[in-house]
Amino acid sequence: MSPLMMKLFENSREAIFFFDRTGRALAMNPAAEEIVSEDVMMKLYQGSENALCGTCRGYTSDTEQRTCLDCYMKMPDSEGHTSFQVYLETRNKGVVPYAGSFHVVDPEDGTRVFMLRDLTPQLRVQERLYQNKMMRHVIEAQENERKRLSRELHDSVAQELMSAVIDLRVLKYMTDDETVLKKVKQTEASMTRLLDDIRNLSVELRPAALDDFGLEAAFRSHFKRVEESYGLVVEFSSGLARKRYPSDIETVIYRICQEAVLNALKYAQVDTVSVHLFERGGMIRLEVEDEGEGFEAGSDPIGTGLGLYGMRERAELAGGTLSVRSEPGIGTKVLVQIPMPEFQEKE
Repeated sequence: MSPLMMKLFENSREAIFFFDRTGRALAMNPAAEEIVSEDVMMKLYQGSENALCGTCRGYTSDTEQRTCLDCYMKMPDSEGHTSFQVYLETRNKGVVPYAGSFHVVDPEDGTRVFMLRDLTPQLRVQERLYQNKMMRHVIEAQENERKRLSRELHDSVAQELMSAVIDLRVLKYMTDDETVLKKVKQTEASMTRLLDDIRNLSVELRPAALDDFGLEAAFRSHFKRVEESYGLVVEFSSGLARKRYPSDIETVIYRICQEAVLNALKYAQVDTVSVHLFERGGMIRLEVEDEGEGFEAGSDPIGTGLGLYGMRERAELAGGTLSVRSEPGIGTKVLVQIPMPEFQEKE
């Protein structure tokens, strides 16, 4: 073996095993020795039958995730075994998936090589990619369902209730019976309150202003409702360079702000919250700040914490970041940064 090949053999991060025609190990590099136990290693060098079975947990075929049928050790010349995924019980890492290849390198004396590359990092990336895709689909489905329910409430239920309220108002002029008039007025008041609740629910599910006019209009409408319903004053300022952005980005920013303001309303014990929306450095930035109760850094805020988790997850799925700074007695600041579409394409 040439010096260069020897260095490759010794220093490669891929595990390399050489076997003779009978299956006895001829050599293995340091990466291979880190995988198999001393007992299995000894059996391999002794040429014990099925010695590698002591560490192998099966390979992936076209029918099963892990199988021992048509073992690659017994069929090195088969086209189906030139490259495959195999699971090995390692010394310190448990069962690890590897990309394996097993083939004859010297047909005259039957020398075969078995090479392994750890697939754990690639599989983790694929798993995260799959999770992110599924989460995007779930959030998209949720928003679409919210939009459908919102329109159904506004266009169907609210309209029917309005018709009923109008009928009651007409009915008041059709009788002089004080008892009936009193009951009609009570029913009209109840139905009017119910109509307002349905309209508010429709807007909370999916504000039409967000789809029709964009973030600024949706925020101003939302903050007005918050002030009317709860007395919380939201000091809103905006410095966006354009009126509209992609729908998914607008939805992410709106939902995060909605949750951040709700958290301030629930836990901060304040009368005023400031919200600032602007662009800087290729980012759309949202700042939600209060001077309320706050909480210790590194500890879980009051409540379940699921709201904060959902906010961060939404920001990350949009390619952005979310940070929360808080101190007891001083207040809390939520900062969201989402890359603008042209910067996402460049990345």
